Amino acid sequence: MTHSLKTEGNYKYIEAGEGTPIIVLHGLMGGLSNFSSVINFFSKKGYQVIIPELPIYSMSLLKTNVKSFAKYLYDFIEFKGFDQVILLGNSLGGHIGLYHTKLYAEKVKALIITGSSGLYESAMGGGYTKRSDYEVIKKKAQEVFYNPEIATKEIVDDVYATVNDRNKLIKTLAIAKSAIRHNMAKDLPKMHTPTCIIWGKNDNVTPPEVAEEFHSLLPDSDLFWIDKCGHAAMMEHPDEFNAIMEKWLNERSF
Repeated sequence: MTHSLKTEGNYKYIEAGEGTPIIVLHGLMGGLSNFSSVINFFSKKGYQVIIPELPIYSMSLLKTNVKSFAKYLYDFIEFKGFDQVILLGNSLGGHIGLYHTKLYAEKVKALIITGSSGLYESAMGGGYTKRSDYEVIKKKAQEVFYNPEIATKEIVDDVYATVNDRNKLIKTLAIAKSAIRHNMAKDLPKMHTPTCIIWGKNDNVTPPEVAEEFHSLLPDSDLFWIDKCGHAAMMEHPDEFNAIMEKWLNERSF
């Protein structure tokens, strides 16, 4: 990644560009570099793109939950002095964005979610009983994508190291339980923030019907599909993802 990590106060993040702030929220095992194309593209289009490193493995176990991460995001937005932001989240990041919007709607101008948890209980956790078997972990990492080659050795090595770190595995399972506890089906109909839903047609982690349910429950949402695409559209089809997001932001005058 071409952008360096800044450390300010309790926060680590990368940022680029000037203009309307877009805060990007990564997933449970997704690195900041997963959004390289987003930051490179939108930082040149009149947006200030900020990707904070979420404290997924550094919070106390009691605070390792969706609600605490949403509060952390609120504190980060306050720390940066932003009045209103656009949120973009993938997987767990989408769930954190949604929950933050539920709690602090006045802070969120627009929301973009892709492969988000929040409705589908099997979106995270489980399947790590054979975590010491590298080939098993490699297969799980490949299943995230339509094209298994996107799961580079570096990505597989990162996942393997995470699930074989006892502290990180405990936190991962705590987050998975929290995601189930913080199901948003009853909250979404009350959330009127404009929401762009971008989904891979071949997402195995959060299947297409999850996107359809988000779209039906959110009062002001638009749903876009990317073909031959798995759980991380912004990695697998970066140009198409950026084009959909840019068109939507322009049409909505954001």
